[in-house]
Amino acid sequence: MLSVTTNASALGQAAPAQDETEQEGDENYGLERIAVVGTRNAPRSVTDSSVPLDIVSDKGFAAQENGDVLNMLSVVIPSLNVNDQPINDATSLVRPANLRGMASDHTLLLINGKRRHRSAVITFLGGGLSDGAQGPDISVLPGAAMKQVEVLRDGAAAQYGSDAIAGVINFVLKDEAQAGSFKMKTGEYYEGDGESIQLQANKGFSLENGGFINITAEYRQQQPTSRSVQRTDAKLLYASGNEFVSNPAQTWGALDVKYDFKAAINAQHTLNDTVNFYLFGNAAQRKIKGGFYYRHPQSREGVFVDTTLTHKPSLLIADLDGLNTGIECPQIELSAVNVLEQPEYRLIADNTTALGENCFAFNEWFPGGFTPQFGGTIKDGSTFLGVKGEVNGWLWDASAGVGYSGIDYRLEQTVNPSLGPDSPTAFRPGGVSQIERTLNFDISRSIETNLAETVNIAFGVEWRSESYHQRAGDEASWQAGPFAYNPASGFTQGFSIGSNGFPGYQPVSAGHWTRHNWAMYTDSEVFITDKWELGIASRIENFSDFGSTFDGKVSSRFELNDVLAIRGSASTGFKAPTVGQSNVINVTTAYSANGLEDQATLPPTNAISLQVGATPLTPEESLNTSIGMVATFDEQLYLTLDYFNIRLKDRISTTSAITLTQADIDTLILQGYPEAERYQSVKFFTNDFDTNTQGVDLVIHYGFDLESISNQMIFAYNWTQTKVERVNEYPRELASGSIVYEPNLTPARIRMLEDNLPAHRANLTFLHTFENWAITWRTNYYSSFYEDHLDASAGMDIYASPIVTVDVELGWQLNDRIHAAIGAKNVLDARPDENPYKGEVGALYPPTAPNGMGGGFYYLQLSYKFD
Repeated sequence: MLSVTTNASALGQAAPAQDETEQEGDENYGLERIAVVGTRNAPRSVTDSSVPLDIVSDKGFAAQENGDVLNMLSVVIPSLNVNDQPINDATSLVRPANLRGMASDHTLLLINGKRRHRSAVITFLGGGLSDGAQGPDISVLPGAAMKQVEVLRDGAAAQYGSDAIAGVINFVLKDEAQAGSFKMKTGEYYEGDGESIQLQANKGFSLENGGFINITAEYRQQQPTSRSVQRTDAKLLYASGNEFVSNPAQTWGALDVKYDFKAAINAQHTLNDTVNFYLFGNAAQRKIKGGFYYRHPQSREGVFVDTTLTHKPSLLIADLDGLNTGIECPQIELSAVNVLEQPEYRLIADNTTALGENCFAFNEWFPGGFTPQFGGTIKDGSTFLGVKGEVNGWLWDASAGVGYSGIDYRLEQTVNPSLGPDSPTAFRPGGVSQIERTLNFDISRSIETNLAETVNIAFGVEWRSESYHQRAGDEASWQAGPFAYNPASGFTQGFSIGSNGFPGYQPVSAGHWTRHNWAMYTDSEVFITDKWELGIASRIENFSDFGSTFDGKVSSRFELNDVLAIRGSASTGFKAPTVGQSNVINVTTAYSANGLEDQATLPPTNAISLQVGATPLTPEESLNTSIGMVATFDEQLYLTLDYFNIRLKDRISTTSAITLTQADIDTLILQGYPEAERYQSVKFFTNDFDTNTQGVDLVIHYGFDLESISNQMIFAYNWTQTKVERVNEYPRELASGSIVYEPNLTPARIRMLEDNLPAHRANLTFLHTFENWAITWRTNYYSSFYEDHLDASAGMDIYASPIVTVDVELGWQLNDRIHAAIGAKNVLDARPDENPYKGEVGALYPPTAPNGMGGGFYYLQLSYKFD
């Protein structure tokens, strides 16, 4: 179910006991009274708030095919967008989620009202909007563990801390003390691929004195999909007589989920009449594998092709006994002719001769080229424990928590070209991890006054430590072999350094960086009259590396009559650069206007970054305003309409790729990066631009009976518009020696920020129940969107049409314990417009299509409930 709650104090820390939750009309999805976990005030009806809050119950997750919480939420919350990231380095493994058109790290995550740690993955390639963001990983949370999910769509940094610029998502874990359930779900795409199976189990156990332990376990596997065509260059290669080319040479589609295990626990024990001990946490591990860009055997420089000596494409040949000594290797110029048929190539490929033994080309290993396979093992976990109670009317809550996110990368079907024939074909290029530790103490109280209702006040303090680790890869993944540039001799054989596709992290890039911050907040809510409510919050935070900030928030709600109320809020926000953004060094192979190139992402303090215009990072600052109305006709018919505006100053992102000069490369080599000889461009983190994001959210809920059939309708609509208002300019030296100032962000990058997400999204959900049968169907609308294909800024502009998809599920309650369902996502198999540049790298559809590329998916589900 999707509804909109309006608890003005939603998501605070000092919560009443969880058994205070009351729901009215749970069976027919009527208006609910929800004790939001961590509320600093008493539970209220869903339309009583000064700010909008979506509530997704476990029933809202039921009628879906999606296997993770992130996908589930994106279906029912139109202001939350999630794009597939088929070939985007680590971003493919941890996809960013964008709430209200903001980057993934502008949304704060909570579990049971406690702050959730961010992911270790920085989205170096984030489709424009999330480039450089380091947000949380929602997909590691088990959907079967959720009692409900609360999405606060309002700036909340003053209440809950930095990062809450777009809003807050609070995951409420199940607190059932007895019953349990088991669910099995399986399905596949209409095209016969992407087969998946998911197993879920949940069980509650009662403890003495009203305590409980609730445990959840979840396991999923999913096969990969392919929505690809053969690349044009691979077609031409095959037509030239090279029959070793795979078809397709490069795959676009869902990644291969080898395994995905998740678990969660939620527990509470009564220590005495006024004090409770609680503990909750989760653990997850998944292994994923995908692909990279195809390496053409007659055009990929640094592996197969050399242009360093003659500036004419020639076959890259390793002279094993050294240049200008022993046997000399022939020079083989490349053209459209199949090089495998050229007599000179046959000479070096014949290892029975002295020439063949001494001269090596990677075409001997990969005659049809190769496509590196990239993946990793993601580990994630968190634990919170605390005590809460009441003393003389004061509610207090003291807690401590630790969160961990880590990923170990794996690269296969590739080589470190500089090692020549001694190169392995599988690498462990290193890993990254994020550790956060948090201490909280919160108190709140309702005070009787002469006003219409009690005044609720809350205070709290928080201390947090954040660490980012980057681990070096195995030596072969970063080693500069004998066939690369030799700084001592000044000679090079032209082979690139490091595992091709994702060079391993070098020891010089490895490190451990830490910062800490503390915060104090106040939050109060008061009814000036019985119709007019006012909320005021403030927060001061101090960061060990960026100083202090003060943020405030004012919210208000006024009832015009028994049906209509108006509401609004104004707040300031703050997000400090993450430790990872300030220190990470990463090299990736990305697509550009000139084709594939190695791009280095460097800290803004690096000498090369400074050389091309970098300045120290500063925090982002925001101003959020909203105004809306609530109409409550009865418990079965109500609506909310809210306008929001978010002005974000000094947004942190990565720059567009900046071409390196030979002087830049020489400086990098002197710093200990010999592979810089093969860098074509560099990016760095910077406060590069300001944006203004505005939009409208509309939610309508209507329930009615038609003879013996019960019907529920939920309509949700979002319009979001982002405009880049200011862009930094950097000095550029012209050939004449004069200096000009130009923006770094390309026009295509700006357009991606503004128009990559559909401006309009809507879904209409109907639930029909009759005796033991239930039918759920949902219509989803995505408006047109823009894509700078491959983020290449190469004129491959895609203007995609709107798309409508329909999801359907038929459920049958066989008895009190067993429920069966059959359903389909995108039952009409609607697809995005075909990619007009599909021959470039083989993507049949635009990779950033908001509804994905998979098409129709059907599934079967069987669930069993037990005591």
